[in-house]
Amino acid sequence: MKKTETAKVLSNNKLAEGIFDITLECPEVSALAKAGQFIEIYPDNGANLLARPISICEIKENALRIVFQTVGKGTKLFSEYKMGDKVRILGTCGNGYDLKNGSALLVGGGIGVPPLLETAKQLISAGSKVNVVLGFRSGSFLSDEFEKLGAEVHIATDDGSVGFKGNVVDLIKAEKLAAETVYACGPKIMLKFLSMHCEGQNMPLQVSMEERMACGIGACVGCVVKIRDEVSADGWTYKKVCKDGPVFDSREVCWE
Repeated sequence: MKKTETAKVLSNNKLAEGIFDITLECPEVSALAKAGQFIEIYPDNGANLLARPISICEIKENALRIVFQTVGKGTKLFSEYKMGDKVRILGTCGNGYDLKNGSALLVGGGIGVPPLLETAKQLISAGSKVNVVLGFRSGSFLSDEFEKLGAEVHIATDDGSVGFKGNVVDLIKAEKLAAETVYACGPKIMLKFLSMHCEGQNMPLQVSMEERMACGIGACVGCVVKIRDEVSADGWTYKKVCKDGPVFDSREVCWE
């Protein structure tokens, strides 16, 4: 179920270079939200017509928190919103994580980290032991918030500026981290190698796929990914990230 709502900006903070943290008052949409879903935000300047999909970082009472990176005109416009500004949103979109009982390992890369915060919050509230592995090129953001929730946090950076020098999969191997369920969001190459590792360790992995979206509601077929399908003659079919995902079982994804 989706609703269009005019949301009010409650706060807008800069977390790091090009990374912004906005809380939107949107009681109707927030009441529908689940961990791993996203919302569509519509630019209001008339020059950028297409909505931008942004993952939900945190679900609050009557509000949603989003953390995003400025990568184009639309997100640059969002980064300039001030308290009290109004913005039209559509949500909630996509299928989120299927949260399981038992120990959990959350793995995020770059701007794939924010949607894991609400995921961690809900898992910890349900009594799960949660390890979080966060990967960045340099520095970090949101890591302290995972720690405040009670998660054990491990950080990997490409340049070694924080934590382990290397990628998240190498860190997981080095620390021998394991769990009954793994949840991940980040670049496709990270998800691919994480999937290979988890399959070898017999750990179920749910991946949130990042693809460019135009409509965000399954109409334009611009965000398809290859998914295994034993019924198909080719052994695979296309599914839409915006509608069928963004979360998939990693064993279903054709990574090649």
